[in-house]
Amino acid sequence: MSNINQSSGWRKATAGLAVAEQLAQAGERVAVPKTQAFVAVKRVGAHIGLKAGDMLLLDTLGAFTQAQDWEEGRRPIVWASNAYLMEQTGFSLSALKRHARRLAEIGVISFKDSPNGKRWGRRDADGVIIEAYGFDLSPLSARVEEFEQLQAELQAERELCQRLKRQVTVARRMIRARIESAVSGALRGPWAQFTDHFEELLDRLPRRIVASETLERLLAWFRELQERVEAAYLKATRANVVVENAAETSEQVTEQTQEMNPREDISDPHILITNQLNPVTCKCSKKENAAGVVPNAIPEEQVDRELEDWVDETRKKRGAALDLPTVMQACPEFATWARNMGGYLKDWGDLHRVAVQLRPMIGVSEHAWNLAQDRLGPQIATAALVLTFDKHCAGEVASPGGYLRGIVQKAGAGELHLERSFYGRLSGQAA
Repeated sequence: MSNINQSSGWRKATAGLAVAEQLAQAGERVAVPKTQAFVAVKRVGAHIGLKAGDMLLLDTLGAFTQAQDWEEGRRPIVWASNAYLMEQTGFSLSALKRHARRLAEIGVISFKDSPNGKRWGRRDADGVIIEAYGFDLSPLSARVEEFEQLQAELQAERELCQRLKRQVTVARRMIRARIESAVSGALRGPWAQFTDHFEELLDRLPRRIVASETLERLLAWFRELQERVEAAYLKATRANVVVENAAETSEQVTEQTQEMNPREDISDPHILITNQLNPVTCKCSKKENAAGVVPNAIPEEQVDRELEDWVDETRKKRGAALDLPTVMQACPEFATWARNMGGYLKDWGDLHRVAVQLRPMIGVSEHAWNLAQDRLGPQIATAALVLTFDKHCAGEVASPGGYLRGIVQKAGAGELHLERSFYGRLSGQAA
């Protein structure tokens, strides 16, 4: 190739340009494919300060290089004219110089100037550069490993931010649901103060991309508020139950006293007192009533036996080998939410109740939940929802509704082994 002379102009030396020259010398000692070098720098370009115009010029310069220019012991140097680069990029001369300077200061290219300040070069018959002066892209080769490591860190940061955002969303939905439930139920508590604090936190939600440290602080604030709201809600609920029970007991005592005091002057019409409970709620037989047996609530032992029979029947149908402690230990995130909402969970019925309350918080539709219960049965569907909730909070599942439907599809194909997921999580916690 014939010599091509182009003016490069003299430039003032800076620390950035000196570093770029050192990187160029290091890049000459390694062999990096051109594609790998450009992919690496493009993935982190915005993070290291490159603008769109910088990347356009870099791409234009890279188009002049050949594969053998990136081999060990060689330098990919470009001696294209300013006029040609301006034509290819659409830049003015001042813009071209500005972008080239930024590429060099950031340490992506280096300037290799000739003694007379001209930009030129030539290749041999095999296309190998014999001598050249101009834009040196060797710093890219020297920084490929650095750029790839930076990309891995940025990807981990993005995934962490996504997980934190999902956790903030879950906490935000739980707080809103609790406050709305308390207000609609006329429960006593500082709900107005909680609402004001909640609105302040909502105003702090970022409108742009922020670092994980900021999201972690936000999550801590939301969870602190959530704990206070849950504690107040639980306290108000218990107080309300106590008041209702006291009122009901007082009413029953009054009725019994009136019935047992024949001397009391009763002006109201006589009401026939019977031992039979409301036929809608009574589960006792007519023979028991006739024999004078007062029908009370079903004994706790019978409830336990019925629950065990239901669990055994479900296990036989689905081949499950799950118990309540295993489910709760394998899903610590769900267990925390469950304890805040319902206190101690003594059986699968309690777990089902809490799971139903938490379902909307992760965006699982009622249709998907009903389908899961219909196809899997109450117990397995509850366990599946618990697993889905915990994985979503841990950032392992982005679409809880889709994940739950996937479990239902596996069950329909006979490929569901839900217990393996729980024991696998236990093994991971122990590791």
